Amino acid sequence: MADIQRDDDVIEIAFAPRFAHGERVVARSVVRNDGTYSGKAIGEVLVNRGDIGYVAHINTFLQQFYIYAVDFVESGHRVGMRAKELCTLDRLPEEVLNQLGEKAAALRQLGVPSQPPPSEGSAA
Repeated sequence: MADIQRDDDVIEIAFAPRFAHGERVVARSVVRNDGTYSGKAIGEVLVNRGDIGYVAHINTFLQQFYIYAVDFVESGHRVGMRAKELCTLDRLPEEVLNQLGEKAAALRQLGVPSQPPPSEGSAA
């Protein structure tokens, strides 16, 4: 059996998870199937950089890392990702929002479902 290579000396689970259940996150990189995603070919793209998803579950791996199961609604994939592969859209620091200026309002709407128009004959 091959040795497992740990790519990081930090024990993430010694600290609180970086993301919370239901938090809106964006993928920082492309994620391809490493053979653990059933029904997709090895190497097939599961998540593209910039895809928006929601943290559905938080688990650990190798007693060292948090693994965030992220639902990517547009693609229908639920993918396990490390914190370094994600960025929050819900808890950006105030200084980042200030630097974004008017663009911050648009950022707040990314990945948020739009309200369907009221159906005809319904009371508003």
